[in-house]
Amino acid sequence: MIDELQLVEQLKSDTDREQAFRELIRLYKERLYWHIRNIVKSHDDTDDVLQNTFIKVYKNIDNFKGESQLFSWMYRIATNESITFINKQAKRLQTTNEEAQLLAINNLKADEYFEGDDIQFKLQKAIATLPQKQQLVFNMKYFDDLKFKEISEILETSEGALKASYHIAVKKIQGYLTKD
Repeated sequence: MIDELQLVEQLKSDTDREQAFRELIRLYKERLYWHIRNIVKSHDDTDDVLQNTFIKVYKNIDNFKGESQLFSWMYRIATNESITFINKQAKRLQTTNEEAQLLAINNLKADEYFEGDDIQFKLQKAIATLPQKQQLVFNMKYFDDLKFKEISEILETSEGALKASYHIAVKKIQGYLTKD
């Protein structure tokens, strides 16, 4: 296993860049896929956003200063690409981001790659009712199992604010799931 500093060095080198980038994709593709998938919902859309994420990483690796972990920097790019995608979808559909998200969730049942049951589907609907920042924090903590410190680096927000957002999100989701 290659260490992160060495990988970044190789990514910035003209001679090792291609091989290092293949290694970067191998290391992070699956984690980033699921992170994006939890935001945009659809498998096909996730593949598109993931590809855009890796293109941005490739083009901007020279701007990576090493002030955070490479992983956190890439997650930030993936998160921003996902949000941009949702915003474009909402604009294209002439609707709000929340309505675009609900539409994406309602389309999950038809997504051949969605393996969830009714409970998973209801959880996704509950998450969609949250404000965007709470959705991101909840997804990163619950699905990606990230520590608040890592989420703090990715979202560039204090750990205290993230903990508060997460606990509020959990309460709202519990309320949503227990109603009816």
